[in-house]
Amino acid sequence: MKDYKKYYAISASPEEVYRALTTPATIYLWTGEEAEMSAEAGSEFSLWEGSISGKNLEFEEGKKIVQQWYFGDQEEKSIVTIKLHPHKSGTSVELRHTNIPDDDYQDITEGWDYAYFGALAEFYEE
Repeated sequence: MKDYKKYYAISASPEEVYRALTTPATIYLWTGEEAEMSAEAGSEFSLWEGSISGKNLEFEEGKKIVQQWYFGDQEEKSIVTIKLHPHKSGTSVELRHTNIPDDDYQDITEGWDYAYFGALAEFYEE
């Protein structure tokens, strides 16, 4: 199991980034994929046709998202914490993803960089 922590810069306000990560219609705009998502603790979510799925654990509107990501029958829970901080260029996103299975680590970290926050950054730059 490995952990991953990284910061990303998004040229939109923390409130806009929060909505882009929690609203299915907005997720569709920057991913091109249907999403099952709700900003309600305890709800299940699914992104990229089920490639990513899990449970929403905690929300602090405009500031924080905490999720459990599912990786099969993994004993230790894989927890994603996204914190949104105001920044002069928009938002500084603080990502922490714990207990990533070794076999999935490279795909997951590349996904964060390119498909997830890379795509979101490009969406707001256009």
